[in-house]
Amino acid sequence: MAENKKQAEFSIDRKISKFRTHLTPEDELKKFSHEELVARVQQLEAYTYQLKNIIKKSGSNVIDNVTLIGMDKINSDTSGETCTLKKKNRPFDFSKCSKRRILLRILYLGWDLDGYAVQDNSTKTIEHHLFLALTKSCLIQDRQSSNYHRCGRTDKGVSAFSQVISIDVRSKLPSEATDLSQELPYCKMLNRLLPDEIRVLSWAPAPSPEFSARFDCVRRKYRYFFPRGSLDLGLMGKAAALLVGGHDFRNFCKMDVGNGVVDYKRSIFQASVTVMQQNDPQLESPYDMCEVTIEGKAFLWHQIRCIVSVLFLVGEGKEEPQIVTQLLNPEQPKPQYPLAVDLPLVLFECEYEHLLDWQHEQEELSRVVLKMQATWTANAVK
Repeated sequence: MAENKKQAEFSIDRKISKFRTHLTPEDELKKFSHEELVARVQQLEAYTYQLKNIIKKSGSNVIDNVTLIGMDKINSDTSGETCTLKKKNRPFDFSKCSKRRILLRILYLGWDLDGYAVQDNSTKTIEHHLFLALTKSCLIQDRQSSNYHRCGRTDKGVSAFSQVISIDVRSKLPSEATDLSQELPYCKMLNRLLPDEIRVLSWAPAPSPEFSARFDCVRRKYRYFFPRGSLDLGLMGKAAALLVGGHDFRNFCKMDVGNGVVDYKRSIFQASVTVMQQNDPQLESPYDMCEVTIEGKAFLWHQIRCIVSVLFLVGEGKEEPQIVTQLLNPEQPKPQYPLAVDLPLVLFECEYEHLLDWQHEQEELSRVVLKMQATWTANAVK
């Protein structure tokens, strides 16, 4: 019996090795015609079908071995799309697991993505990748039963350094456990399944089962980065200061009637324009990097980008700072100002009244730093 098992494993190893040697380099594939590529795909499908039959006949122990030595790599793009037990290929039994409500702090670079919220016509959204990872790792059964809330909804091209979500996930500890050192490594589990531009930085146990990342957030901070150029930062700062307080911001947003938004009153806690990186401390340079920082509890659709657009017009001398006061009057008709571009905008921070016990997996955090450094290097040399 043991000898037959070894022979089966050797046969499978040889099949996988043979499969790998048949992989054609990318440069060679580019030379193929359409008909040749179709034939090649059919050949690969035949190899896959053959391997599956060998595995099926060889027993569950060999299946585990094959999964470890090769099949995960061969089918890495599709493995784990549904949460199943590898040994017996049956759905994961969530009824046998403890659950914990947690918050996840997420960083993402939205430059090449279609926004945060899931969309019917695109898979290039943060939520799509996030729920794919949550499901593949068997941390949740599905979105509908996960009691999921997000703090902010960023648009296409917009990034976040500290997006926060609240969600019910699988736990290896009882719900009343206070020592979290033996809890599942949530950050590591998700980051190995997420694309490089989306990283989970830390997690925290929720203060209560009803805690919501959206409704319990008391302050959201956005930053918009830009080079000084010929802008008058002093005038922009004066205009930004006029935004502070409770106002009707209907002239500083895109109407969102489709989602039932009819109240345009919002409160801005702080708004400023500052130099964040100066080439020469003694001189003002058009290459100095600056930022608009705006803090508030909640914001309207495109509110930050509309505000930045008006501030730029003030900085260019095309409008006076008092234009802000005029536009805060809801009786004033809304001018057709261009919307500021999306790429420099970042959801920088989300704050909560409760003191959250953020758990940082140091080894995973080091990997995130290396990923971000590699991304910075790639963009810096372009």
